[in-house]
Amino acid sequence: MTTILLLCASNVMMTFAWYWHLKFPGQALWKVILISWGIAFFEYCLAVPANRIGYASGTFNAAQLKIVQEVITLSVFALFAVFYLGEGLRWNYLAAFGCLIGAVYFIFQK
Repeated sequence: MTTILLLCASNVMMTFAWYWHLKFPGQALWKVILISWGIAFFEYCLAVPANRIGYASGTFNAAQLKIVQEVITLSVFALFAVFYLGEGLRWNYLAAFGCLIGAVYFIFQK
């Protein structure tokens, strides 16, 4: 559970690092890059331990970690797009999420 919680927190931070500035197109690019790097540093402080804990504990293999990461990423991004950017939740978000759920199913099969 620690791995999942850390990955969720890191994904929230990385989504903001990559996309927060879209609401501020007038800001200088160099400023948003520096701010995004600052946010990404703290994201890495969560993502790296999450992956190490999940892998070293034997809970997840590398492929499982990657698929879990992608599901979390898409989930966080969909929420971010709707609530922060004010975009609608489109059918293709749901279709992509469905495909990732299929990927989760297959990656955890023995």
